[in-house]
Amino acid sequence: MASQGLQQLQTQKLAIGPQMQQSLQILQAPTLELRQIIQQEIEVNPVLELEAPETSLEDAVPDDPDDRSGDADDLDHLTQMDEEWREYWQQSRQQTMSRRSDDQERWQFLMDSIVVPTTLQEHLLSQLHTADVKNPRVAAHVEYLIGNLDDRGFLNAKIDDISLQQGIPIDELRAAKRLLQGFDPVGVGSEDLRECLMVQLERLGKRGSLPWRVLEQHLDDLANKRFPVIARKLGVPLEQIARAADFISTLDPRPAQRFAVSSNNYVTPDVVVERHNGSWVAVMTNDDLPQLRISNTYKDLLAQPGSNGEVRDYVRDKIRGGKFLIRCIHQRQQTIHKIATEILRHQRDFLEKGLGHLKSLNMATVAADVGVHETTVSRAIAGKYIATPHGVYELKYFFTHGVKTDSGEDMSNTSVKNAISELVKAEAKNKPLSDDKLAKLLDKQGIKVARRTIAKYREALGILPSHLRKTF
Repeated sequence: MASQGLQQLQTQKLAIGPQMQQSLQILQAPTLELRQIIQQEIEVNPVLELEAPETSLEDAVPDDPDDRSGDADDLDHLTQMDEEWREYWQQSRQQTMSRRSDDQERWQFLMDSIVVPTTLQEHLLSQLHTADVKNPRVAAHVEYLIGNLDDRGFLNAKIDDISLQQGIPIDELRAAKRLLQGFDPVGVGSEDLRECLMVQLERLGKRGSLPWRVLEQHLDDLANKRFPVIARKLGVPLEQIARAADFISTLDPRPAQRFAVSSNNYVTPDVVVERHNGSWVAVMTNDDLPQLRISNTYKDLLAQPGSNGEVRDYVRDKIRGGKFLIRCIHQRQQTIHKIATEILRHQRDFLEKGLGHLKSLNMATVAADVGVHETTVSRAIAGKYIATPHGVYELKYFFTHGVKTDSGEDMSNTSVKNAISELVKAEAKNKPLSDDKLAKLLDKQGIKVARRTIAKYREALGILPSHLRKTF
């Protein structure tokens, strides 16, 4: 029988203290989440209060003094912080006033533009209520069908199945479907793609035409661009099949797409790229962050010589916590600004010339330049956005692998994809470029990319293979 006893083992574990956890949480939090964190801290820490409009959170640049210092030192430091905030704000306000005024106008325009969209069901029901329907049972069936449409505007089930499941006479249900298909958008209420496109052709007076026959008999061949097969089976010239295919491509395969639910999503950039004296600079947008300060009431309470010792310890502890929060927020902004500045330094060609000149960049390079760990960069850019002359992008968008050009420069994967897209746009439609040909053309531009990599990038861009892009 094995003996039992006590053993003492020594192991090493990395323990992260509460303050470090809070610092990491603030660094990684997007702006909206950070606002919630700040609001929660205001609710639990009475010494924190929102700063007046004439001051700014960006002004808080405190270096926490020795927590063991006396109350007088704490009060002197807090007073100095107040003075520095106001002085910094007066200097920065003149530089950013015009930009903030423009931002306010854009913000107001955006808020005025947000409307509640009409749903597909509401749009169809409004047409039903104004339609002259003799049979109320058919009108009720139309309402039922409207409630069973998917995001494309197609029925979720076949009419025959609905008739069996709901016990609705098939003749009444078919009449309801015909009525529904007469509404806008054209093609709504169809059971599949073929019927949707054929309804649109019928509305255009093309029933029985060559495009109608192609859809009715050879939809699979059409989808795979087997035009010679269709031409042979229908006994018509290949050119006519190509023209019919072109006409069919103008029809709408998703008639309800314009009624897709939109949440009016928008993002507020954390950084704005501006040009000053011929150089690109990163400007932090702190307007969306609550502006914090330590309450004068509690500073006065701490200064009173007759205050209870327990009360003084409580206030001092809360003041230290508030100062730490302000410092964490400032360090977050400072870190993001430094990272954005390094991104601009590496991506100058992108700013000057556009997307096709985006260079490959990794976090380790930026981390070394900024003087922080790579994981700090990863946390700092999470959910953060930057407004550039070419649009608003996530900061992580600028960190991408790439290839070496013949000149020895790094080119990002995004730039390579952009080059592929441009070549495909310029290709002859009757003789599209194969992946091998794309690789050779890129090689002539000094971009060496393997054929299998071309295929991977092409698929990521949603570009079909050459034999499916061919038109006649």
